[in-house]
Amino acid sequence: MAKSPAKDIPDDIKAMSFEDAMAELELIVQRLEQGKGTLEDSIHSYERGAHLRRYCEQKLADARERVERITIGPDGIPETKPFDVD
Repeated sequence: MAKSPAKDIPDDIKAMSFEDAMAELELIVQRLEQGKGTLEDSIHSYERGAHLRRYCEQKLADARERVERITIGPDGIPETKPFDVD
């Protein structure tokens, strides 16, 4: 699976954990839903939220690629196979 380019995601977001990025994204959504602040603040928040969303989506895609499922082989020995969504 090809990874989407993350070059436009700010470095401070790239340094975040998935959980921290999600928490900040949730705060931004709440702030935007309240409609408080200036138009310029709202635009800045929306842009940051878009970066956070893209970063979180990429982290989830990366994790999904790493997921493996354990199966029992014909000889009764557990083995791992790549996760298959189909």
